[in-house]
Amino acid sequence: MDTPNVGIPEQLAAGMSMPEQHEYLRRKFSRRKVLASSFATAGTVGGIGLLAGSSGSAHGEGASASSPLAAPSAPSAPVKVDGKLVAPFARHLAFGADPKTQMRVSWQVPFAVKSPYLRVGLKPWELSRKIEAEVRDLHTPSLSKKLPAVEQYYLHAALDGLKPGTTYYYGVGHEGFDPASPERMATIGSFRTAPATAERFVFTAFGDQGVSYDALANDQLILGQNPSFHLHAGDICYADSTGHGKESDTYDARVWDTFLAQTESVAKSVPWMVTTGNHDMEAWYSPNGYGGQSARWSLPENGFDPKNAPGVYSFTYGNVGVVALDANDVSYEIPANKGYTDGKQTAWLDKRLGELRADDAIDFVVVFFHHCMYSTSTHASDGGVRDAWLDLFTKHQVHLVVNGHNHVYERTDAIKGGEVGKPVPVGASTDPTRDGIVYVTAGGAGKDLYSFPAGVKDSYEGNVEDRDSILSFHWTKSRLPDPDTVEWSRVRYTGFSFLAVEVTAGAHPKLTVSALAESGERVDHFEVVRGK
Repeated sequence: MDTPNVGIPEQLAAGMSMPEQHEYLRRKFSRRKVLASSFATAGTVGGIGLLAGSSGSAHGEGASASSPLAAPSAPSAPVKVDGKLVAPFARHLAFGADPKTQMRVSWQVPFAVKSPYLRVGLKPWELSRKIEAEVRDLHTPSLSKKLPAVEQYYLHAALDGLKPGTTYYYGVGHEGFDPASPERMATIGSFRTAPATAERFVFTAFGDQGVSYDALANDQLILGQNPSFHLHAGDICYADSTGHGKESDTYDARVWDTFLAQTESVAKSVPWMVTTGNHDMEAWYSPNGYGGQSARWSLPENGFDPKNAPGVYSFTYGNVGVVALDANDVSYEIPANKGYTDGKQTAWLDKRLGELRADDAIDFVVVFFHHCMYSTSTHASDGGVRDAWLDLFTKHQVHLVVNGHNHVYERTDAIKGGEVGKPVPVGASTDPTRDGIVYVTAGGAGKDLYSFPAGVKDSYEGNVEDRDSILSFHWTKSRLPDPDTVEWSRVRYTGFSFLAVEVTAGAHPKLTVSALAESGERVDHFEVVRGK
């Protein structure tokens, strides 16, 4: 069954502003229609069935060069190996260190296969380049009487030397499954490299996704934004449902099969750039509980220690520099991995932010990580990230900070020196070099929602002048909550949501940051302009 093409036709999108595109998508696609079609496709991919390790089939998109996010075609029949049904599934992309020339393609198979590979080319019927895939076999022991030992097979192919601003087509396969054969053409996917020079683009972001109808609905709405990439601020799938980073946590590795199948509808065409949350410290894998993440994802290896800290890296797309951090290293609230980098991550951050701000081609610096710098919801604020990184963000005048952890949407006014530097109501504009930095909690990706403190109501659109002081707290070094009287909480929303950021370049570059609800409603928006 085909999924709906929720993307806006290019000839139409070119003449529409971002708010107009949001309203178009909201009218065109109902939640019921998107969910019914999308979960039907996820089932055929194999994620639902593969949870039991039984069978799977692949799906893909017959995309045109002008529309790399075209809707997938009907799935092709899987092949049999040793009497078992085997087909690739769960494709997900990520940039290398240079998005103009590098792409990493990852996928999964339910059983061990022979000679896995990737085919890639400039036309879907001419996948002339063939690249051997790296196999990362992940073993999870039996962690309880109810959970068997699990073997998972993740495959990765590194594409280097690509041309900027170019659409490529790819297929993944193995012995007995050739994506270039006529009967497998429906499994061919596509992606586009970053442009050689800065131009308008959109990226999306959220945290705390998991597996649910609401998570899938957000995925489909994200696809409709036609983003150049997506930032995931940690707590990716919740296979570890406890989140303490300990071996006593409840954990089921098979949840990853369903999650990656769910996410494939977007991540097969949109680079899915993830970092580590507390639920991603899977203690059964070394080192530091990140062995599972290293097996499943191929991320830029330009951080201070990609082997031990895979969620720490940086990349540049157009006029935006992006930095991913691992807040588990500095968290006061959840200390399982606190201090594991011995200060090296923070030293690297200082150096990297300085490099990005010194680059004349980069107008904006965006940082994302899991634990909240500023939030009033259930987990509140983490004093550890404030102590480690707040001064650095101020020093280097970061333009936007995105967090997850709290399963709500909340954003601050511009904060400078720990105080409100400038109120930023909905629709307002701010300059971080003058006013301070806006911090956004975008944790409404799909996991069960949180609430705000007693007596604190949602505040957005028509209620932006709610400036009552909120009694909240931040976590201290002794792992105790210390009360905060909050004046900085500008916009609050308890529904499922994500961020869409429109980036413009040229003489007057700006970030137009929007929060979109699962319904398509635009619940918040503001602008970040480039200062000197």
